[in-house]
Amino acid sequence: MFLTNVELQRLKDAFRRTSGLSCYMSQQCFLREVLGDVVPLRIAEVIYSSFGGTSKGLHFNNLIVGLVLLTRGRDEEKAKYIFSLFASDLGNHATREDMESMLQTVDGEIPLSLRKCFSEGEKVNYEKFKSWLLQNKDAFTFSRWLLSSGVCVTLTDDSDTPTFYQTLAGVTHLEESDIIDLEKRYWLLKAQSRTGRFDLETFVALVSPTIHTSLSEGLFHAFDENRDNHIDFKEISCGLSACCRGPLAERQKFCFKVFDVDHDGLLSRKEITEMVGALLEVWKDNRIDLLPVSTIWPDWTYWHLTLEDYQIWSVKSAFANEFLNLLFQVCHIVLGLRPASPEEEGQIIRGWLERASRHGLQPGDYWFLIAVPWWQQWRDYVKYDNKHIVVEQPLVFDTVRSGVGAGTQARAEQGPEGESMASSHSSTEEKFVDNISSASEASETTSGLLPQGSTATDICFARQHDDTDNQCFLGADGNMVVLRPGAIDNQPLVRSEPLKAPTLTMEGGLLRRSPSLILGRDFEVVPEPVWRSLYHWYGANLGLPRPVIRNTKTDCAELELLPRHLLFLRQQQPPPRTPQNNVWVNMGKRFLCMCLQRFSKGNVPSPSAPLKRVLVYTGCFSRVGTIKDIHEYLSQRLRIKEEDMRLWLYNSENYLTLLDDEDHSLEGLKIPDEQYMVIEVRNKDMSWPEEMSFIANSNRMNRHNVPTEKGATGLSNLGNTCFMNSSIQCVSNTKPLTDYFTSGNHLYELNRYKVLLYMTNPIGMRGHMAKCYGDLVQELWSGTQKNLAPLKLRWTIAKYAPRFNGFQQQDSQELLAFLLDGLHEDLNRVHEKPYVELKDSDGRPDWEVASEAWENHLRRNRSIVVDLFHGQLRSQVKCKTCGHVSARFDPFNFLSLPLPMDNSMHVEIIVTKLDGSCPVRYGLRLNADEKYTGLKRLLSELCCLNPEQILLAEVHASNIKNFPLDNQKVRQAVSGFLCAFEIPVPSAPTSVVSTPTQTDGIPIAYGNATMVTDSNSLNLGLIPKGMPSTVVPCGTEGSLANGLPDGPVVLPSDSPFTGYIITIHRKMMRAELYFLSSQKNRPSLFGMPLIVPCTVRTRTRDLYDSVWTQVSRLASPLPPQEASNHAQDCDDSMGYQYPFTLRVVQKDGNSCAWCPWYRFCRGCTVECNDERAAVGNAFMAVDWDPTALHLRYQTSQERIVEEHPSVEQSRRAQAEPISLDSCLQAFTSEEELGEDELYYCSKCKTHRLATKKLDLWRLPPILIIHLKRFQFMNGRWIKSQKIVRFPMETFDPSAFLTPRDADQSQESWRDKLGEELHDTEGGVKKSGGGDTVCNPALTLNNGKGLYNILTDPLCSGRMASTPLSKDVGLNCSPESEGRRQGRGLVFPTGSRYQLSLSKESLDSGRESPMELEASRTRMGSMGEGLSDSTSGEDMARECDNTKSVSELNSNGYTENSMDLEASQGQRDLDPMYNLYAISCHSGILGGGHYVTYAKNPNEKWYCYNDSSCKELQSEEIDADSAYILFYEQQEVDYSLFMPKTDGKKMADTTCMDEDFESDYKKYCVLQ
Repeated sequence: MFLTNVELQRLKDAFRRTSGLSCYMSQQCFLREVLGDVVPLRIAEVIYSSFGGTSKGLHFNNLIVGLVLLTRGRDEEKAKYIFSLFASDLGNHATREDMESMLQTVDGEIPLSLRKCFSEGEKVNYEKFKSWLLQNKDAFTFSRWLLSSGVCVTLTDDSDTPTFYQTLAGVTHLEESDIIDLEKRYWLLKAQSRTGRFDLETFVALVSPTIHTSLSEGLFHAFDENRDNHIDFKEISCGLSACCRGPLAERQKFCFKVFDVDHDGLLSRKEITEMVGALLEVWKDNRIDLLPVSTIWPDWTYWHLTLEDYQIWSVKSAFANEFLNLLFQVCHIVLGLRPASPEEEGQIIRGWLERASRHGLQPGDYWFLIAVPWWQQWRDYVKYDNKHIVVEQPLVFDTVRSGVGAGTQARAEQGPEGESMASSHSSTEEKFVDNISSASEASETTSGLLPQGSTATDICFARQHDDTDNQCFLGADGNMVVLRPGAIDNQPLVRSEPLKAPTLTMEGGLLRRSPSLILGRDFEVVPEPVWRSLYHWYGANLGLPRPVIRNTKTDCAELELLPRHLLFLRQQQPPPRTPQNNVWVNMGKRFLCMCLQRFSKGNVPSPSAPLKRVLVYTGCFSRVGTIKDIHEYLSQRLRIKEEDMRLWLYNSENYLTLLDDEDHSLEGLKIPDEQYMVIEVRNKDMSWPEEMSFIANSNRMNRHNVPTEKGATGLSNLGNTCFMNSSIQCVSNTKPLTDYFTSGNHLYELNRYKVLLYMTNPIGMRGHMAKCYGDLVQELWSGTQKNLAPLKLRWTIAKYAPRFNGFQQQDSQELLAFLLDGLHEDLNRVHEKPYVELKDSDGRPDWEVASEAWENHLRRNRSIVVDLFHGQLRSQVKCKTCGHVSARFDPFNFLSLPLPMDNSMHVEIIVTKLDGSCPVRYGLRLNADEKYTGLKRLLSELCCLNPEQILLAEVHASNIKNFPLDNQKVRQAVSGFLCAFEIPVPSAPTSVVSTPTQTDGIPIAYGNATMVTDSNSLNLGLIPKGMPSTVVPCGTEGSLANGLPDGPVVLPSDSPFTGYIITIHRKMMRAELYFLSSQKNRPSLFGMPLIVPCTVRTRTRDLYDSVWTQVSRLASPLPPQEASNHAQDCDDSMGYQYPFTLRVVQKDGNSCAWCPWYRFCRGCTVECNDERAAVGNAFMAVDWDPTALHLRYQTSQERIVEEHPSVEQSRRAQAEPISLDSCLQAFTSEEELGEDELYYCSKCKTHRLATKKLDLWRLPPILIIHLKRFQFMNGRWIKSQKIVRFPMETFDPSAFLTPRDADQSQESWRDKLGEELHDTEGGVKKSGGGDTVCNPALTLNNGKGLYNILTDPLCSGRMASTPLSKDVGLNCSPESEGRRQGRGLVFPTGSRYQLSLSKESLDSGRESPMELEASRTRMGSMGEGLSDSTSGEDMARECDNTKSVSELNSNGYTENSMDLEASQGQRDLDPMYNLYAISCHSGILGGGHYVTYAKNPNEKWYCYNDSSCKELQSEEIDADSAYILFYEQQEVDYSLFMPKTDGKKMADTTCMDEDFESDYKKYCVLQ
């Protein structure tokens, strides 16, 4: 046994590749890399242990000994090895028990011949064991593998499957090394594609503007031989070979294809005209001398040009040769072909630099610096042409050289006129005196603002190379020979000192300032394409890209050598929050120190220390770059969402300026070089660390505050408080309410009784809510700050509603409900709420019941919040037995509209048919509980296949991983995607196999299950789990010891059964480093699996025909020789009928289905002949011929799938928006109560089934609509992502208002109401029967600050979810017919103002004598009597809310008079609303983020994103994520809502401040 040196080196390299620097190989690596996936796991583990493997691993020496023994050992040595597997620890004998145990574990059975081995006893020595083993080589698996004839695995595999590179080299003029090098460049170019394909868009962007636009498309199609609108690597290799490396005739043929647009082999008159025009443009771009006209147009007699004619003309035409030279440059510089010689390289670079010098600098481009020593060395190597270059456009370079120094600009004398461009492309590049910015205008290094996808990003990373000095030696002819230069060395151009921190940009380094750098003496500049090529060919230790910018002063393009060098700081991560380290408490302590100095004389805990900021990054950015450009780049580079990052200008430790105006440039902001900036990243709780630090340490820190538009002030996030900020901003932009607070009216109406006697009213908040909110609103609308911290209000809310405490995300709607409730209670003019009697409708008219309910509501609740936000709902329950109707009217302050929850799912499935047509993707919408049976049924209607012909499978990694069963629920594929394959079935014709005649059924074996089929159907009950219900015919034969067949399967008797074979695409991947021959060529699956029909009458040739029918679309036809870019036709696969071979394999596609594993067979060949196909229960692999696979298989075609219209329809339905009207329709829809919601019918006197319905009765001036996105379904909370379309202006909800009778008597109910009011005092009835009933449903705030209006079954079901009607039913349906018939009569809008304004008028005394006189005049004309008039002094007198209504009437005006006065002014108003604020929620339930969009009184929309407030257009609003909508009624005079404060006394809030300070101090100390 021995190893050659080559074999030993290969094994060492393979071991090093798999195990790294370790001397031991792990067991997992041994099983995968050495034995492969063919050897069963139990046997592989035994081999590993026998080689000396332990938990530590297997040593290399032991591995080599074991491999040589297995592959080259003699039979005696192998027998001894096998004996060692069974021997005892001493190794001198083996016991029968140990041997049987081992064989049972490995083989699963014990051979009968083993008895002979132990015929003399229970132990056997080596000699006797060897004698028995050599006579029974087939006894068990190890003996069959190692001792039977024909060892199937060796140490070395001499077979040489051609690689992809070898195949391409055989059909092109390129060397294998050229192709390998070209592939690297190809993938870099393809990575810049927006679509992931090297398509026309990507190609044109690469070659333009060098190649004129008129020629770019033709050049693309010249490369794209198979015309699939994508250039694959085969096509680009063959195209570059034909264009650059072939003989002149072949290169001319390639150029001809560029102009032959219609690919007919002839140039028509139109194509000739376009060709000449394009070639003229090429000449102008690349030459300055004129071409004689006679050389342009040859004598074309018939106005068409053949390829031969073109070749004859182009040989003599400088016109065509110039285009050929341009293509030659583009193919090397842009597409990455390596030049064939140094001289060719020099000509290519020189031509490109000449063209660049004529075109000049273009803003947005990048040029790269190269040190002069290397540049000179390279010029000598390529024999750079030094002849004079005539420059037609001298604007590209100036006539003097620029020095790069510390604020200086050195200029050298102009060189002689005859000096060549070669000295940096030298004198012609002396154009940089004004076109290269100096240090006085900029800072160091390159701009980081590289265009996305720019290759400069890829090539600027430092890559180390061994750089050798230029060496020359004498050749054989005595001439000096220059060696090839090493990597580009730019180190002399940059500073030697290291950067203070890692750079985020790709500038390569900071240019040195001393001594000054001078163009032409120290460095040269080349355009990006040239640098990219030189870097690709030579490498570099440093890339120095510099951007071309437009000088804002001179408006000229210049190369910015020294951009601004910025230093970026970041905050150190704070420790986790604990009760002792609570940032929010620290902010409170600071607030306490600031606000309570005059009250608190004790010691207050000191605030936390300011944040510590550390230098983490540096970067260079162009001085003309904007803050937005820097922000976007840093966000992308650091992988931080743009909305989660902000930039601050660092002036000092305690002085920062927020850079929120992103349109300013660095130059405009006068930001100097080496300026510090702070990168602020939002905390996980959505707060900003700089804001938190500023709030907690405001006595030591200063921040630049800019005056802003009133109301355009943000609110700091105090830790997941965006829900609070959003609600506050919406309410703050409610103009009448804000006017009320900013004018100080709330201080006149603070519920002082609750301040002093709050113990008697448990729902009061002692005025704190209104006081804190009022203070915050006044700050928000002062216009002095860009953001505030709502600490005081935050603490107050948390105090009275502990559920809003902490740092968890909350629901903004719940906070809004609590806020409005708190403001109402603190400003309620009813200090002691009277009892009211709750009466049933009892058949009375709706208007009467509604008016009564509204009056009862106003007796207990009168405030500015009621005036603006409260409306009224009509709730109706109808008994299904007797038809009795019970109606209730309940107040609301916002509408919670249900969103239809989508209980369906969108499924996309690809259907592959047997006729070889392109697969089609279908879109289905299924119920969430739909099963695959229903999916098949729906799919069959779309794809015109019977459900029995559809086989569903989950495809992953180019193989079928799972077959969903029909009775399983449809689920989204965890791995892979769902596909449907057409399969042949009995009595159903397919696109390939015709239905045979019917005969008696026979047993069909598949796996371990047996099914019996008859002439009509299959018995699907015996299908193995997880396998399809249609199978292939197979026979049975005696199996080997391991249960695997050892040859072809015997055909069963004739049968008409139509089955199928699952077939997978496979290719062999060659490995240069391997351990055993079985691992040199490993199978790799690709493409989509196939279904191949197979019956008992199917021949093997039919299998090939069926496969070819399905895959022929993937193999490109060979182009005609004259149209091919191949150097020669070497596609050997066309010498065969099929470019592939079929083999039988197991399900994983790695090993043979017929041969035992120890033969290491990758699959037995299915011969293409007329024999019957009998593959048993095996899969088939399509092994493509390597040449055909490399040259003809079209990977792009494999991915093409036609899209059925159902896909777009299903996707659209999934995301189909709904209208706000549809939500209101659902809100007012009628719904039946279930058995568990029986209604007690007062007429039937028992519980009955009923229907319920909600309607709008009275709308408030400010209508708040809550879209219920969060709903509890199937035991869990989910968020609806449904998009709701809502009007921004003129929203008309009148269609959902309850219609009124036109002839209803207003006078009658007014008179009755007046009598009732005179009979009551303080809410207590003076006389009459019945006890006074306190209605608990109308008691406000049950301890949680919410209204519980309805507590009986009358209002069960869908509710209005508002503070006023927490349990109001919603499932009633409006009848839209006649909804508008009541308009113009006594509409709900009018009656609303009648009721609300009447009570408010009584309370506040806001009417003037003139208004009263007008009111009396109007009421007199209506025939209604009035009480005596009162003087203005009486009217200005403050009313005591404890007085009875009759006592109020004695003041000189009655409630009725106020009703009519108010209603007359508001009766004609239509319920038209305009949107003024939106609270939006994005993200998931329990998290996400809230943002507010609101319309300022200045008619501008603003986006309130916590502390950020930015103006935007209404079209920019993210309406798709709307959660709460705020509407304002048109043409409402809100001055009527403002109370009269003349003569009133402002509330003294000193005691409130003291209470707040005391409680808050205790809380901070406890924390």
